[in-house]
Amino acid sequence: MRIAAGVERGPAVTFSVDGVAVAGHIGETVGAALLAAGWRDLRSGPGGGGRGMFCAIGVCQECVVMADGVVREACRLPVRDGLVITTRRLRDVR
Repeated sequence: MRIAAGVERGPAVTFSVDGVAVAGHIGETVGAALLAAGWRDLRSGPGGGGRGMFCAIGVCQECVVMADGVVREACRLPVRDGLVITTRRLRDVR
C-alpha cells in the first residue's frame, strides 16, 4: 500500500517486469513499486514456492532480479522509465 496523502512523489514512470508494464515513481525502488503493484514473488524457491523481498536493505539477496541484463537487488534498485526487469520466478506464480 502506498502512502498518498502528505507525500510528494516523483514523476510517474513505467517499467516492465517479465513483459508486464508496471507503474512506479522516481525516487522509489523497484521492490517498493512491485509490492505496491501486488507483486510478491520475485523468484522461485527450492520447493517451487515463491520468494520475495525479505530484508529490504540489500543484505539477504532474496529479491535479486535481472535489470537490463544485470543481476541487482530489487530493494536497492531505483525505478526509471523503460527499465526492463526479468524475475527468476515460475511464470504461473505472482
